[in-house]
Amino acid sequence: MSVLVVRDLTRVHGHGESEVHALRGVSMSVDPGELVAVMGPSGSGKSTLLTIAGGLDSPTGGSVLIEGTELTGLSRKQLAALRRRSVGYVFQDFNLIPALTAAENVALPRELDGDSTRAARTLALAALDEVGTAELADRFPDDMSGGQQQRVAIARAVVGDRRLVLADEPTGALDTETGEQVLRLLRARCDAGAAGVLVTHEARHAAWADRVLFLRDGLMIDETGRPSDAESLLDSTGRR
Repeated sequence: MSVLVVRDLTRVHGHGESEVHALRGVSMSVDPGELVAVMGPSGSGKSTLLTIAGGLDSPTGGSVLIEGTELTGLSRKQLAALRRRSVGYVFQDFNLIPALTAAENVALPRELDGDSTRAARTLALAALDEVGTAELADRFPDDMSGGQQQRVAIARAVVGDRRLVLADEPTGALDTETGEQVLRLLRARCDAGAAGVLVTHEARHAAWADRVLFLRDGLMIDETGRPSDAESLLDSTGRR
């Protein structure tokens, strides 16, 4: 069964003359062990698709299912619980809480879901070790480099048994070498069985994915099973 299924998704912002169609009937699915890259020019709907897929925004029409559960039928409390259990979100700007240590940031979703402080910390330390930052457990975000903060953010996104990992331009604020390390971590998590969606505007980053989907003006305009085709996809739509 696919971890993520998006069916005929639409999202409209505003009303009347100011109405903007961010998504126009987008459909996609992501299976366990699969990393899918979503590419497209600025304003194409990439981030909107990701926020709706992760339950952070609601669609105007269509449906989103995570492991068979339809998001639009959930209460706010149920939706929050599903996100904590099943969905990890990696933001470009990290979104770590400055007053919490790395371990506390990573443990927070587990504690909010009812785990004891000790159990949550155990899972957090395991996640930090998975992304190669175990030594940062008791360090605060301000005492870390950008790359270290992003690794901690990934640990928070995968702590416990997160089945779906969504990454929105996760390397945008990082240097090339650190960005490659972050993508390697996302790839490894998917290889271990999670489903992943990576929003990116760079073909070399999309090359880490199993499939590349391309959005323009809220429409899915092409799909390829070969990540190496990302450059030609860009060329065919006039974007260099």
